[in-house]
Amino acid sequence: MNTTHNARVAIVTGASRGIGAAIAQRLAKDGFAVVVNYASSSKEADALVTELTAAGGNAIAVKADVSKADEVRHLFETTEQQLGKVDVLINNAGVLKTVPLADTSDALYDQTFDINVRGTFNTLREAATRMNDGGRIVNFSSTVLALNMPGYAIYTATKAAVESFTHIFAKELRGRNITVNAVAPGPIATALFLEGKTDEQIETFSKMPPLQRLGQPDDIAAVVSFLAGTDSGWVNGQVLRANGGLA
Repeated sequence: MNTTHNARVAIVTGASRGIGAAIAQRLAKDGFAVVVNYASSSKEADALVTELTAAGGNAIAVKADVSKADEVRHLFETTEQQLGKVDVLINNAGVLKTVPLADTSDALYDQTFDINVRGTFNTLREAATRMNDGGRIVNFSSTVLALNMPGYAIYTATKAAVESFTHIFAKELRGRNITVNAVAPGPIATALFLEGKTDEQIETFSKMPPLQRLGQPDDIAAVVSFLAGTDSGWVNGQVLRANGGLA
């Protein structure tokens, strides 16, 4: 482990698989010391850290449920102790279950808002006092916000909240040279998306963008890399819809 604290430090929430893992891999390649945050998949998170370290990167896995403020505090404290102060925060952790609004249980409503909204709120609040000046924050919205698809009411409402946080928090950090942006992916070929869908449904989704394919995790990791790096210094308070032209 590198204890010289000379690399820029990035926290990626929900990074043990899917888009989060692709982002962790890309940021490690970009030279960041990466914190692979996970809520339950320690095996996958540890395997990813091993892979990043074997490739010459600097990475640690930290367990934290982002919906719990004390665990988010622990996430930042552990990061500071082992790697240094945070330069980049990627709020990738999220849950999605499609159910018509009338059929949505209280438990599903609570879980979706707790992770997607409160989780983002908790990390932003912590970042406000702990993050290095000149840092980068990337939140995760979704292109479903532009589509208003049936079955996505609760999920879409959580992402609308995240976009509002993004616009306002960017202004609240005035004077710190910290940018706050969001990425809104379209359909991405991850287990989360593919699970429970028929071949016909997947085919339909892949034909929806004019580029006629599903997005790949690396497509989103590349956008995050841009927003986390120096080239995006004049982009602030924006939502980048990375969806192949779907909406």
